[in-house]
Amino acid sequence: MPITDPDSDGCWGAPFPGKDGGPVKTVLVAAAALIDADGRVLIAKRPAGKTMAGLWEFPGGKVEVGELPETALVRELDEELGIDITETCLAPFTFASHAYDNFHLLMPLYLCRIWRGQMTPREGQELKWVQPVRLGDYPMPPADVPLVALLRDYL
Repeated sequence: MPITDPDSDGCWGAPFPGKDGGPVKTVLVAAAALIDADGRVLIAKRPAGKTMAGLWEFPGGKVEVGELPETALVRELDEELGIDITETCLAPFTFASHAYDNFHLLMPLYLCRIWRGQMTPREGQELKWVQPVRLGDYPMPPADVPLVALLRDYL
């Protein structure tokens, strides 16, 4: 039987046991493939001190309890990059579903070609604009890897 209410940390219990026998937590994270006028995609390098530091990822972040993924993404992109995006500029593209050791990540990926403001790395991350065919050249968290081929084929 699925759990229908998130617990205090905003995670959802899953109906199957994890490695330790307890329920697996599902973490919902929203991410964006920001695409510039030259067809390049923005990726961000996770800074030192964070989990998976040094890996490149699509910008975004955790969806808070009671928050829609699109709303969370607008908020996260403002907090992380200082850009203003309206929800109507986010086009749902695909999603990642990946089991890490102590949680399961569910991550919708949106495409976005329109925003206001200058990209400014506000959380110590390095930013890089990359041609879709070169995205595979950058080490990424396991959940992001399958998204690369889909973006490359689409763009």
